[in-house]
Amino acid sequence: MIQNQRQYQVTKSQIATLTRAREGARDGHGKVPPRIYRSMIAGIESLIEELRQQLREYEELQRAACLHVGGAEDLPEALIKARIARGYTQKELAEKLGLQPQQVQRYEATGYRSVSLKRLLDVMRALDLKLEADIPLRPIKEPAAEQPAETAVGERVERYARGKRPRRHRR
Repeated sequence: MIQNQRQYQVTKSQIATLTRAREGARDGHGKVPPRIYRSMIAGIESLIEELRQQLREYEELQRAACLHVGGAEDLPEALIKARIARGYTQKELAEKLGLQPQQVQRYEATGYRSVSLKRLLDVMRALDLKLEADIPLRPIKEPAAEQPAETAVGERVERYARGKRPRRHRR
């Protein structure tokens, strides 16, 4: 994923280089076996398409109005995308947080792995983000498989409700 304007420019340059390489390879078409030639061209074209997709994603993020976060594991990438969508550079976000730009670069490069919850919340506030989530408290199971577990749990809950203490296991 492209995370800043410098990476965006580098990606555009890589596409230009690969395009020239593809054209150069076409000039040498008769010099290599056809199967190898087709594989080489397909590989170059695949790389070009992948890089173009990254450019499109970065450009779309700059115009985005909303982001989807499927789960907590998606939050780091969502923070990076939100910064891009808000139009902030890493340097501007760092200034809002009172940090050096290199620190924000490290956070993003590592997917915010070493960041405290407090810092994550600071980043979210700096980006003016609101996060809402439904947190399922119980796994969803099939009704037939769920019945015995509920009975066992229900019995234990009833004992507590009646004021009885559950037996402790001795070691």
